[in-house]
Amino acid sequence: MIFLFLVLPLMCALSTILKRCEEVNLVLGWEKSHFIVQEGTILGHKVSKKEIEVDKAKVDLISNMLVPSSVNQVRSFLGHAGFHRRFIKDFSKVSHPLTNILTKDAPFMFDESCMKAFEKLHSLLLSSPIVHPLDFSLPFEIMCDASDFSI
Repeated sequence: MIFLFLVLPLMCALSTILKRCEEVNLVLGWEKSHFIVQEGTILGHKVSKKEIEVDKAKVDLISNMLVPSSVNQVRSFLGHAGFHRRFIKDFSKVSHPLTNILTKDAPFMFDESCMKAFEKLHSLLLSSPIVHPLDFSLPFEIMCDASDFSI
């Protein structure tokens, strides 16, 4: 789903974006495209003009997770946490004790460092918002990893 949050100065940009999509034969699924909306859910995130936060369904799933008691449960937790890794500062450093459990032939030892890592990631994943909107007074770069071209 594509959600565009537009303010009046950006309305002309929509026309430019759509023309560019047409020029490069990029097809938009109109039934999944929403323009000029107040908020919406995309890829597990609730997006509004004020903030981007984790979707409540994902928060409920994460909040109900128990302390992992097996390698599979650690892998599952890290899978959920990894979905939001770009929004968590030093994710790899924080999750390091947990990822060590996943190494081949490592015994399952959920020690104090693992517990601290789990609790820290758990609390970071439950805190909202995790991303704030752009500050247009500062420089920024828009990146697209879907193809070799960006819009």
